[in-house]
Amino acid sequence: MKLLFTLSLFTAALTFAQKKTTTTIEKPPYDAGTVGALSFRMVGPALTSGRVIDLAVHPANKDTWYVAAAAGGVWLTQNHGITFEPIFDGYGSYSIGCVTLAPSNPNTVWVGSGENNNQRSVSYGDGVYKSIDGGKSFTNMGLKNSEHIGEIIVHPTNENIIWVAAYGPLWSSGGERGVYKSTDGGKTWNRTLFVSEHTGISEIAIDPMNPDILYASAHQRRRHEYTYIGGGPESGLYKSTDGGNTWKEINTGLPKGDMGRVGLAVSPADANVVYAIVEARYDKGGVFRSSNKGESWSKQGSFSTSGNYYQEIFCDPKDVNKIFAMDTYMHHSTDGGKNFVPTGERNKHVDNHCIWIDPSNTNHWLVGCDGGLYETYTHAKEWSFYGNLPIIQFYKVVTDNATPFYNIYGGTQDNNSMGGPSATQNVSGILNTDWFITNGGDGFESATDWSNPNIAYAQAQYGWLVRYDRASGEKVPIQPMPAVGEPAYRWNWDAPLIVSKHDASTLYFAANKLFKSTNKGDDWQTISPDLTQQIDRNEIEVMGQVWTIDAVMKNASTTIYGNVVALDESPKKKGLLYVGTDDGLIQVSENDGQNWTKYQTFPGVPLNTRVNMLTASVHQENVVFACFNAQRQGDFKPYVLKSTDKCKTWTNIAANLPIRGTVYCLKQDPVVENLLFVGTEFGAYFTTDGGLNWTKLSGLPTIAVYDLDIQEREVDLVAATFGRGFYVLDNYSPLRTLSKENLEKKAHLFAVKDAALYIEADPLGLEGTGFQGHNMWSATNPSFGATFTLHLKEVPTSLKSDRQTKEKELEKDKKDVSYPTFEALKAESLDEAAQLIWIISDAKGTEIRRMSSSPQKGLVRQQWNLRKASTNPVGNGGRGPLVVPGTYNVKVMMVHNGQVEELVGNTPFVVKGLNNQTLIAKDQPALDAFRASVAELNRKVSGSEKRFEELNEELAVLEKAVLTYPNTDLMLLKEIRELKLIKAQLREQLYGEELKTKHEFETAPTFTSRLGMIDYQLSENTTGVSKTHKANLQMVEQEYSKFKTELEAYQIRVLALHTALDKAQIPYTKSRLDWKQD
Repeated sequence: MKLLFTLSLFTAALTFAQKKTTTTIEKPPYDAGTVGALSFRMVGPALTSGRVIDLAVHPANKDTWYVAAAAGGVWLTQNHGITFEPIFDGYGSYSIGCVTLAPSNPNTVWVGSGENNNQRSVSYGDGVYKSIDGGKSFTNMGLKNSEHIGEIIVHPTNENIIWVAAYGPLWSSGGERGVYKSTDGGKTWNRTLFVSEHTGISEIAIDPMNPDILYASAHQRRRHEYTYIGGGPESGLYKSTDGGNTWKEINTGLPKGDMGRVGLAVSPADANVVYAIVEARYDKGGVFRSSNKGESWSKQGSFSTSGNYYQEIFCDPKDVNKIFAMDTYMHHSTDGGKNFVPTGERNKHVDNHCIWIDPSNTNHWLVGCDGGLYETYTHAKEWSFYGNLPIIQFYKVVTDNATPFYNIYGGTQDNNSMGGPSATQNVSGILNTDWFITNGGDGFESATDWSNPNIAYAQAQYGWLVRYDRASGEKVPIQPMPAVGEPAYRWNWDAPLIVSKHDASTLYFAANKLFKSTNKGDDWQTISPDLTQQIDRNEIEVMGQVWTIDAVMKNASTTIYGNVVALDESPKKKGLLYVGTDDGLIQVSENDGQNWTKYQTFPGVPLNTRVNMLTASVHQENVVFACFNAQRQGDFKPYVLKSTDKCKTWTNIAANLPIRGTVYCLKQDPVVENLLFVGTEFGAYFTTDGGLNWTKLSGLPTIAVYDLDIQEREVDLVAATFGRGFYVLDNYSPLRTLSKENLEKKAHLFAVKDAALYIEADPLGLEGTGFQGHNMWSATNPSFGATFTLHLKEVPTSLKSDRQTKEKELEKDKKDVSYPTFEALKAESLDEAAQLIWIISDAKGTEIRRMSSSPQKGLVRQQWNLRKASTNPVGNGGRGPLVVPGTYNVKVMMVHNGQVEELVGNTPFVVKGLNNQTLIAKDQPALDAFRASVAELNRKVSGSEKRFEELNEELAVLEKAVLTYPNTDLMLLKEIRELKLIKAQLREQLYGEELKTKHEFETAPTFTSRLGMIDYQLSENTTGVSKTHKANLQMVEQEYSKFKTELEAYQIRVLALHTALDKAQIPYTKSRLDWKQD
């Protein structure tokens, strides 16, 4: 067996070392910047949050917290958790081990990347990062090959001195491991403690009274697909008394022989007291205490946790005998570790990893666990959950066909399986309360019935499968079970599950064997033998030896080796099944499991590598894609292959995917065969040439994409990220026609998706989250209305930018830069920015709306909110009436320095009513015509109202002229007085009896308020025109007719004052259109 695994690595190295082909691959006519407008939208949720691994609280401001998510970056709150913002999204890692503030300067923030746990889903990092501006920006300071950072300590008075516990690689030997020290703020590092290529430093601790005294915990461990060894003879404790320059072992009194992970804590109440929580062979572990700064240890009790997940201990700031142990259920001791009691987890998630204890109130804590962040002020009697931290870790994703908005389902790391909407019709967006739990436990692969959106399937770990009824919330357990006398099944932690594309009642589900149900899981039949290699994992060498059954944590929290982890059925041929195993096999059946063909070797892929996903082509029966995951062998390269002959031969299509970043999944577009998508350790990519060239998609933070799903009706790509929830790439259809021909055009408008017309509801009373406070979390809906996607090959540049570009080139070449002429500068000052004008017209060709935007090179997206132009006075804002369902056209013009150019001619698209109302307009054309009548009357009324205001302003100016300017006729004040009385009468017609209103008496509606009410009633509903609407409109027309006549007379008399004042030659007034200078 040793030969088998060694040969696999040699084979892979040999394959990748072969001479590269000289075949020239044509690059695509686009790059990531070109398609940047197609951006993922975060859906969340924050319903259950995700693993919080570390916390750092500002020492002078307890409302400022830095929260380290094990797989979701670093988050900052400066308002005690009312809001959180991600501050680590654009860097090289999303997996975090620790976060530390410099005690002497809390604006200096250190982040250690790579989760410091050793569980099966742990991700890796790329060293340590430093911020000197409170987390606004970070710089990688090295140790990039450490992969996991256990802890960072900064000197209490000199922030340039830093110690790092480099845990080192989990899946392989080597890397940067040990204690590293820097004395220049992280510019250079010196490794001062090194044990071996298999052993790293999980923790370091500092004496709070003497910074020259430090403690370090060495941990020997290794994890692979098939095993975990959680300790060894090299684990132990070390101490330094010279600031970490030299170290000595301090294991006197600790268990003899192999130890596992050891958690350390120095009591702030008495620096002589050091606690260690020890994991050890033969159950010799427990809590140990030293009263002489680690020189010797005495066992207090046998309480211990798992070094795989926990094994961390924290001291109370004031009570030397009180300590807290992180565990599935948190425990604490008040007698120095002799006895531990459960701390209390009621209404709180379990699986605890870190705690901050308020030094001024030791009953006040922040606790980070697998469910996110919690706070208590009552020593765990009551807990507050922060449901605004969207760091949920999804393993898998699938969508249904619900209308009007499809649902997204998936399983999470330790936070259930769940479902929720991809969008809502609410202005609040998608709230946590829109999500629902479909199964408990750790959630894994879900499936949906494509013929009935009320039926979904969800599973917890090890195949605990249920059928979920969305209508009732009922969960029916349907996991296959072996018959009496039949060998037990080996289920993976995440067992594969599919619903047949040929029959929605047919399910396939796999352990080490494949099962089939033809009645939605009520009954199962086994349709395969054991499809794995059946390797005995206990005979495989790990860290150079085969370990005894009594090795620390041997095989703990590791799926029994040899089970199916990938599964698909060809959409083109019923019963053509593909199965992939965790031990590197692909099995194929062309007759629904009656016969199987085994494949074990794949070009460039190490033997026995986990087959992470198999995707049968939706276009060709013989084509299948395979993603291999070698991360658990310490190999992070992308392995994605394509077969055109049902797995007989394979072609590597990883191409230009980043060399560091496992490929977890692949999806094929159902329309364009060569349009593929992959999810990787660091984002999502697409190719339009079948895998010759890959381009990164935008909108995701640095994050692992474990799974993808295509919602075919909406042409959406949905991503399951492991640490930032679900993301949706809305309407990716432009990628289908991203051809050289289209991109070579000056402008190309991609096909416009049908736009859904409905009224956005406001269940919280206002837009957004209403009065619910800033702490209510919500995800944004897709933009309402019609979305236009335009590609511009080039955009006009400004004269100023052209000059500056030329000047930069001259400066680069060390040439003189001439001062521009004033003619050139004048031309620059008169140069106008180009604009795109989007013109919407109805089916008859009548323009109903214009919108403008700034042109940008590449893809741009423009939204139309399905409303016609406002008829309010120009510049006064407002919005026009909604359109009715039907066909419309969009045309795109370019305007630049007075020149007008048509870029795209009229392109039709459809507006479809969502028809989700109980009462809906029966006569849509009549509704449209009535809205148009209201809009036209509004144009007249609002214009008259504006003119009335302007005349009033002019009258006031003219009155001032008469009163103050020499030689004016004071007798004109009589006319002005009469006009002011007329103004009052007109104002009353517009705004009602304001004196009555002031004194709280009822007043009759005016024609303007009546018109406003009609507009309001029509603006936010689609139920049609009532008799009351028509009657009110008629009243408005009659009253406005009277007002208009009187306004015209008023205007004549106001403007006539100009003639009367001509003799006095008064200065200019704005209504004096015939003003003369002499």
